[in-house]
Amino acid sequence: MARNIQSLERAAAMLRLLAGGERRLGLSDIASALGLAKGTAHGILRTLQAEGFVEQDAASGRYQLGAELLRLGNSYLDVHELRARALVWTDDLARSSGEAVYLGVLHQQGVLIVHHVFRPDDSRQVLEVGAMHPLHSTALGKVISAYDPVAHSEVAETERKEFTARTVTGLTEFESVLDLTRARGYAEDVEETWEGVASVAAPIHDRHRMPVGAIGITGAVERVCKPDEQGVPRAELIAAVRDCARAVSRDLGASRF
Repeated sequence: MARNIQSLERAAAMLRLLAGGERRLGLSDIASALGLAKGTAHGILRTLQAEGFVEQDAASGRYQLGAELLRLGNSYLDVHELRARALVWTDDLARSSGEAVYLGVLHQQGVLIVHHVFRPDDSRQVLEVGAMHPLHSTALGKVISAYDPVAHSEVAETERKEFTARTVTGLTEFESVLDLTRARGYAEDVEETWEGVASVAAPIHDRHRMPVGAIGITGAVERVCKPDEQGVPRAELIAAVRDCARAVSRDLGASRF
C-alpha cells in the first residue's frame, strides 16, 4: 500500500485548522494545535503563502486562508451549482429524446463530464461522470470552444487528433466549424469521435452571459440523424437540446439567449 506524504497531510491539516476558526491564528497557535515544531509549521505556512492558499496579516503576523483557496472553492461550487440546476432538465431531455444526455465543462484541454443521464431503455450503459472528452471533435467540445475564449485558445494551440475519417483537424476548417456553431447556437458530431455515434450540444450561460458549460445528447447515428440524411441530426432533437440548454441557463440567471 502506498504511503501518504507527510508534508501534504500536515498542509491539509493546517488548512482545515484555519478554515475552522473564526479568527486569524499565529504561528505558535498553529504549531501547538497540530503538534509541530515552529520551524516545521513556518516552512509549510511559507509554502502555502507562496501558492496563495494562506495569507499573513501584515500588522499582527497572523495567518488566514488565502484568495487562491477561495477561487478553487468557488470553481467547485460553480460546477456543483451547474449540475444541481441541470438535474431535472437533463432527465426530461433524456426521456423526450430517448438518448443519453451529457453535461460537460472545460477542464484543462478537454471536456469534463460532470453529469450523465442514461438512455431510457434496458441497454447496458457505463456511467461517464469524470470522463474527459476531446474539445475539437465532440459536440460538447465544439460548443465550449465556440463560446469560451479560454477553450478556444486551448484547442487552437494544441494538436487536434484524428479519431475517424470525419474528424476536422485543420485549424482553418475548424475555425469555420466554430463560426457555424455560433451562428446556429448548437454543434454536432456525426461520427467525428466514434464510429456509428452522433451527438448534438448547445451552450449554457450564467447571469453574466458567460459560457459555463454545454449540454448534449449522444446516440446511434441511425437514431440521432434523419433516415434519409445520415449526416444531418433530426430537427426535433436539435430543438430539444437547445431548449434544455436555455432552461438551465435561465435557472442560472441568464436573461437573454
